[in-house]
Amino acid sequence: MTLPWLVILTIAGYFALLMIVSKIASRGSDNATFFTGNRRAPWPVVAFATIGSAISGVTFISVPGMVAGKGYAYLQMVLGFIVGYVLIAFVLVPLFYRRNLVTIYGFLEERFGTRSYRSGAWLFFISKMLGASVRFFVVCAVLQMLVFGPLGIPFVFNVIATIALIWLYTMQGGVKTVIWTDTLKSFCLIMSVVLCIYFVARNMGLGAGDIAGAVGAHPSARMFYFDDPMSGLYFWKQFIAGIFMAIATTGLDQDMMQRNLACRDSRQSQKNMIVSGVMQFFIIALFLILGTLLLMYVDRLGIAVPQKTDELFGLVATHDSMPVIVGVLFVLGLVAAAYSAAGSALTSLTTSFTVDILGAHRSGDEARLTRVRKAVHVAMSVVMGAVIIVFYYISEEDAISAVYTLASYTYGPILGLFVYGLASRRPVRDGLVPVVCLAAPGLSWLLQWWLREAFGYQTSFELLIINAVITIGGLYALSAGRRLCAAR
Repeated sequence: MTLPWLVILTIAGYFALLMIVSKIASRGSDNATFFTGNRRAPWPVVAFATIGSAISGVTFISVPGMVAGKGYAYLQMVLGFIVGYVLIAFVLVPLFYRRNLVTIYGFLEERFGTRSYRSGAWLFFISKMLGASVRFFVVCAVLQMLVFGPLGIPFVFNVIATIALIWLYTMQGGVKTVIWTDTLKSFCLIMSVVLCIYFVARNMGLGAGDIAGAVGAHPSARMFYFDDPMSGLYFWKQFIAGIFMAIATTGLDQDMMQRNLACRDSRQSQKNMIVSGVMQFFIIALFLILGTLLLMYVDRLGIAVPQKTDELFGLVATHDSMPVIVGVLFVLGLVAAAYSAAGSALTSLTTSFTVDILGAHRSGDEARLTRVRKAVHVAMSVVMGAVIIVFYYISEEDAISAVYTLASYTYGPILGLFVYGLASRRPVRDGLVPVVCLAAPGLSWLLQWWLREAFGYQTSFELLIINAVITIGGLYALSAGRRLCAAR
């Protein structure tokens, strides 16, 4: 049987499992089920599901290849993630539960006003739509190369079919479905990586007891970088960036927090956050160990490491020297990561747009809210599909990198809004907050350009912090102006 048909059967089998899990999870569902899971999700299930939710299809492809140029430096950032998750658990989670929020951006309305609230919601919408579309585009491109292209099926049909499948299994149960399908995803991801490690090691004649020694002796297995503060791999840069990245992209992201707020109370959600953060470290370590084994394998076969290291995993998994099962496991892990991430993004986008931007929940009419929510869910699916297709036709690397950069910029103002709102009680001019949220990324870009041109300094993850600091400064200026006007 050829690889394309094996991939199709793998996708069909995984989707069948998704539909079974979705059908069971969505029984008796209503709007509260879609938005908050009725706050009944068991925290151990959410913790296991969160492991998979943090891993997208891009992560699945990229992290093993990352070791070729950066070793295990990524784990320095993951250590920062753990600290960030602890801060989320003890600062943000109790705050969100006390206010019984449907979306986390409701805090901004309570603290600042409607304009600030909508600004946070729109920033999330733009960031999540672009980020999720880019990540899913990468997966669709891989599937096009492995399956749809050899069968003569156009890319547009590939996107329409996969988006339709994702819409189908999330349309009823919402976040409750996402939690249980993420649990399935986590299991498939872990199983896929562990079995790939086993088969690659076996092909090199390594037993289970030999893997640790072989990996530890390889040059790519270096984890800590303390020697060069100017390097982007320097430990403290990575670690501190990891803390703020976790807070911004998990604690202040409706997609990630929606499932965490489905626990029964804040204490259970706190347990989920801390346990999932620690477990994520070990799962990422498995991906990096696999990456070292992949480098050892291509070196043994005399195959050049791909210039784009993202291609390393797929190259080995589908190589003729590998058992067919490795290719199937690669596709299973990729599809599990991609489908779950896209389904989670669609659910959170639907929730935020319905509640934060349209305010449909304020009418008190459940029937109307259901109609609006379902219409928005369809609209989000169509927009995501359209964005993916546009990426395909302008898919130069720089264009995709620009979208990722834009997505990272949008989290800066969100982080600044929440930090200011939590750390200060000073009021601000709500009507001018959108101006600050638009100005901060622009000023951050100018500062990045100036540092590069004047000093040759290459900014990286610290842009998020710079963006947030500029936002906080702008909010403080608005608060000072308000006090001055009041004094007059």
